Amino acid sequence: MNARTTEKFDGFTEDERAAMKEHAKELRTAARRSSRTAKADAEQDVLAKIAEMEPADRALAERVHEIVRAAAPALAPRLWYGMPAYAKDGKVLCFFQSAQKFKSRYATLGFSDVAVLDDGDLWPTTFALAALTPETESRITALVTRATA
Repeated sequence: MNARTTEKFDGFTEDERAAMKEHAKELRTAARRSSRTAKADAEQDVLAKIAEMEPADRALAERVHEIVRAAAPALAPRLWYGMPAYAKDGKVLCFFQSAQKFKSRYATLGFSDVAVLDDGDLWPTTFALAALTPETESRITALVTRATA
């Protein structure tokens, strides 16, 4: 029997399972909150999660948070699979993913199908984020503004 057929497939990686557990915890926490304090509490959760990040990811996430909040103040900050995200009408529109969380060489800024970024038959929905320059900040602002249109 070859080694390939005897290997056990576990389905998800340990990191993926941890992210799903975090998401389940986020949903339970959100369900317990009163509607009066939910928005403020959710933003505090996002800021606390950002504060836990490694310095390079933290710097990017803090600035992305500021850019998104300025470009689209109506979006609601929340955690999504343990990462900062911003929701429109209760659905995640965009999210930040740290490089460290999934052992990647760069952080990402992603947009869900709620975002209005359609451009023909093919368009990007996730962007590698290695550094924030005035140009990349401007591009993020434009993407968030367009996504919320």
